[in-house]
Amino acid sequence: MANAKLLQPFILRWEGGFVNDPLDRGGATNKGITIGTFRQFYGKDATVEQLKNITDEQWLHIFKSGYWNPWKADEIVNQSIANIVVDWAWASGPGTSIKQVQGVLGVAADCIVGPKTLAAINSADQRTLFADIHAARLKFVENIVRRDPTQARFLNCLLYTSPSPRDGLL
Repeated sequence: MANAKLLQPFILRWEGGFVNDPLDRGGATNKGITIGTFRQFYGKDATVEQLKNITDEQWLHIFKSGYWNPWKADEIVNQSIANIVVDWAWASGPGTSIKQVQGVLGVAADCIVGPKTLAAINSADQRTLFADIHAARLKFVENIVRRDPTQARFLNCLLYTSPSPRDGLL
């Protein structure tokens, strides 16, 4: 079964520290946690200063509760598959990633990971599924940039930092 602790260093390696890029739709962000996400977990009055000082425990709580657990990734057999679907959730939100991957799997796209979605993930040919999810994610990101060219500055980061089978056990 997949393990969140194996994906955590990958995400943190790419996220870096605090930024507040005016072109980033997420606004103020630290270690990949946007101010909006931080407030969902720590209250609507949480400040940018508090986000700047996010603890490792707070980060892990948000990562597990907000991204890993909605995917029920502990129940995904293959680490590489868990890595790519959770990383997609990290970049685009869990509902979006779940719905997109459900489309790849050919199961009902209801944004909820249940027994059918998990069975489809775990019973698929893992290399083919990884490639199909990766292709769908690239297409998704390219469509964002096509609709809003200001987001092109983030394209390389999203395209080249997606987990690969080297980062898991595929």
